[in-house]
Amino acid sequence: MELRHLRYFIAVAEERNYTRAAERLHMAQPPLSRQIQQLEEMLGVELIEKGSRPLRLTEAGEFFLAHARTVLDQVRDLKAMTQRVGKLERKLSIGFVASTLYGELPDIVRRYSERFPEVEVTLHEMMTVEQMQALKEGRIDVGFGRLKSEDPSIRRILLRNERMVVALSPNHRLVERQGGLRLRDLVHEKLLVYPKSPRPSFADQVLAVLGEANVTPGVVTEVRELQIAMGLVAAGQGITIVPESVQAMHHRNVVYRPLEDKHAFSPILFGVRHMDRSPELGNLLAAVYSIYDDLGIAYTPETL
Repeated sequence: MELRHLRYFIAVAEERNYTRAAERLHMAQPPLSRQIQQLEEMLGVELIEKGSRPLRLTEAGEFFLAHARTVLDQVRDLKAMTQRVGKLERKLSIGFVASTLYGELPDIVRRYSERFPEVEVTLHEMMTVEQMQALKEGRIDVGFGRLKSEDPSIRRILLRNERMVVALSPNHRLVERQGGLRLRDLVHEKLLVYPKSPRPSFADQVLAVLGEANVTPGVVTEVRELQIAMGLVAAGQGITIVPESVQAMHHRNVVYRPLEDKHAFSPILFGVRHMDRSPELGNLLAAVYSIYDDLGIAYTPETL
């Protein structure tokens, strides 16, 4: 059995169709069918129910699919880590969601670079979903994101939970409220959420928080990115919910009000490949905790 057999089977299982799987793999259908048949012969079991349309996996096929994905993820991890060990120069590639730039991320990167000037650090803005794929493909070494993941090949360390706030135009009726706001105050409001894609995203996190409070906004408008949402808020075209660190984005036509609901928060997560124990990653995590200590931010320390 070779790795190509795993890739072929995963494509067929996910597409549920030999023709689409062959197109995805950039190969002809007959050779693909023969490879799957050869795989079943090697294993001595049927992986795909004969004659099923669309294709259905047998119980053995479902088991094999789950473990085949894990094996390929581990191979990708091994490749990325071996390449890193073999390089004379030390590099650290960091993925981040845009909102973390308004928080502690710049201080964290600066602290790390001061401690380890020999390491070349590069930063790449990408959504959490994009970070997951980039980690698997070895394009980044770590990701600062906001969405939890059930992917067994990615380890997600909770750095802290960040409160959410509401961004409003200065003449909005809710600005006059004393103290913070509650989610129920946002009923019937025109809500701007971001990013529009890829999904799931922070937009889904905001909608889930509203759903937990049984709050349905009057109108929900999806926009491409945070900056567009803030521009529309400044123009009086709606409100948006953002992490509290975004308040560092000063705008003369935007004001912020805290949300008092206990579950109105967004996690900041440190994502790495599950098997990666590179010293650069441990040192970066230590830099995170060092900055948190300086700023008095509560956290539960973890190690890689």
